[in-house]
Amino acid sequence: MPATLAELAEVPAASSRTDALAILSEQAASRLPDLVPVRNARMAATPFTFYRGAAAVMAADLAATPNSGIRTQLCGDAHLSNFGMYFTPERRMVFDLNDFDETYPGPFEWDVKRLAASFVVAAREDGFDDAEARKVAKRVARAYRKSIARSVGKSTLECWYARIDTDQVLAELGEKLDTAAVERTRKGLEKARHRDSVHALSKLCVIVDGVAHIRSDPPLLVPLHELLGDAAGELVDHQLTDRLAEYRESLPHNTRELFAQYTFEEAARKVVGVGSVGTRAWIALLLGRDLTDPLFLQMKEAQQSVLAKHVPDGPVYDNQGRRVVEGQRMMQAASDVFLGWQSGVDPDGVVRDFYVRQLRDGKGSVVIEALEPAGLEMYAKLCGRTLAQAHARTAQRHAIAEYVGRTKEFDDAIADFAMGYAELNVGDHAALVAAIADGRMPSETL
Repeated sequence: MPATLAELAEVPAASSRTDALAILSEQAASRLPDLVPVRNARMAATPFTFYRGAAAVMAADLAATPNSGIRTQLCGDAHLSNFGMYFTPERRMVFDLNDFDETYPGPFEWDVKRLAASFVVAAREDGFDDAEARKVAKRVARAYRKSIARSVGKSTLECWYARIDTDQVLAELGEKLDTAAVERTRKGLEKARHRDSVHALSKLCVIVDGVAHIRSDPPLLVPLHELLGDAAGELVDHQLTDRLAEYRESLPHNTRELFAQYTFEEAARKVVGVGSVGTRAWIALLLGRDLTDPLFLQMKEAQQSVLAKHVPDGPVYDNQGRRVVEGQRMMQAASDVFLGWQSGVDPDGVVRDFYVRQLRDGKGSVVIEALEPAGLEMYAKLCGRTLAQAHARTAQRHAIAEYVGRTKEFDDAIADFAMGYAELNVGDHAALVAAIADGRMPSETL
């Protein structure tokens, strides 16, 4: 039976949960051993950084609670830091979901719950009291509910083409926030507009005798030849060329022709994020005409979604990179033209799946720590609306709108869940800190 709205507030009892550290240790088995301590250190920094890296922990918890039975395409890791700005192919700056490593079909409210709980965790970290934190979580749910309700009155194509322009967001913020907050947002937007491959070249490379080389900053950024040795590095260079050719076949024909104008120059391993640390992530420098015409691609390992084992009869993918790409294209208002996938043999001889995208294309995010209660509440509304817009691109918007209804019952249930789950997260974070302190979990701060 589908859960009632009131039942959505339930959180699993602490005594019945799968141990969070056991889940993290299971994930570590498939990751680069030298980077697992880095991941643990980043997650241990604060309750919020733990939450960011604990998508697998929350997936197990969500699966143990009543659900709506309404399945749609999920982001799978819809916490507040996975929303942000980027350029569309038409060079418009939009605000949207921007991380899909865990995308997979599942009960729609799993995304809403992860988003709302992330705001509670962040609000507490910023010193907000429980009443303020709950208000922000409730704002997420209310914005989601109202946006989904509006989507039912729109045509299918209107829902598909809907997008949130950052200039529009800035105008809305200007009406409700103080001048200093708006100015910080404006500066962040301008900074994002200049984050592209040319900017990446200036930050990540050194130029020697007219040739660009990726900088060495181990273990966060390590050129391939330094990581593997010259002989092995040269071999992997050739393999990467082949893998980029396979990736090219995953692109639409017009983008293949665009990509064909670039030549592979060099690659490096780059550590990214919190939860992703330890998975294989490469950056590849390609050049078009000359050094003024660079393209930086990120090739990021795609493992099975953390949701997959918890969703009965879910789809099976022959390539997890393709899962990420197809989920992203389904949920985003506009996606990177270079978004694609491939698989190949890694230096250790294991075949792994990857998805590929531009490393930087106007990407930027809000500095949550700088937001006052009013600002965080506005951001919660924006993210809730954005998530609803992503879900509304599917046929399930009608069923979701009918389920959540037009009263505050859904909002209250999600807010109650978020408050309860934030408490579980505090305990899990403390357990990781303790395990690092007594040597059960390795840690290395960079």
